[in-house]
Amino acid sequence: MNAVELTAALKEESKRLGFDLAGATPAAAPSEDVTRLERWIAEGRAGEMCYLAERIDAYRDPAKVLDNAKSILMLGMNYRTVEPARATAGQARVSRYAWGEDYHDVIRRRLGKLAEFHRRLAPAARVRGVVDTAPLLERHFGRLAGLGWIGKNTMLINQRLGSWFFLAALLTTEELEYDEPTRADHCGSCRDCLDACPTGALTGSYQLDARKCVSYLTIESREPAPEELRAAVGDRLFGCDACQEACPWNRRTPATTEPAFHPGPDMNPVELAGLL
Repeated sequence: MNAVELTAALKEESKRLGFDLAGATPAAAPSEDVTRLERWIAEGRAGEMCYLAERIDAYRDPAKVLDNAKSILMLGMNYRTVEPARATAGQARVSRYAWGEDYHDVIRRRLGKLAEFHRRLAPAARVRGVVDTAPLLERHFGRLAGLGWIGKNTMLINQRLGSWFFLAALLTTEELEYDEPTRADHCGSCRDCLDACPTGALTGSYQLDARKCVSYLTIESREPAPEELRAAVGDRLFGCDACQEACPWNRRTPATTEPAFHPGPDMNPVELAGLL
């Protein structure tokens, strides 16, 4: 099976498994993206996320994720469901991505099936599927695989799905037929995401200071939110979707067909009494 046939088969199978987006790119990290990450870390904008600096060498080379990796099939899975309900007294908001089943579990199961399918087509191949936790610049590889562009809110944005999708990657030692990178930036003069950020974490177009980001403050940080930001954090208990909800590309996106991502009981919004 040649690269064209293998790529077509993998994309078709990924669609059958529930992935909404698929694109292939060489397994070579663009040096300018790693340089930007290093600078961002050096400026202190990563906050307490020390693991980013500790893994910087791995970010430079996808072969640290899969030895002798030649190609990456980048995948996207839509998670948009219903619109968020307004939180009232005794309730709090949770980011949409956490409403349903843990996406790591959902996507890992599908990646495992896709990897097995790949091995049946190319028995000599070494394959690894990853979602979110591997030292891989997923958004940047997503752009290189043609899935979308990096928006002013630093999210990967697709013209059909907006930014309401999870990213995953299937690394392989096989050559694939590569998609054209997304070169156009469709944000234009819009700055809705910057204006919507409640804490001013988007310090400029394509610039995020994690230390001010509500998602960082309520998920990554082990310290209480700084006193000067607490009012802006408000009733957000876990994560924040403000910059995504403000994005025009997210206003008419289709709902997911994946039932696992629909809100669980008391998740939209969360009843605080139930957490005690």
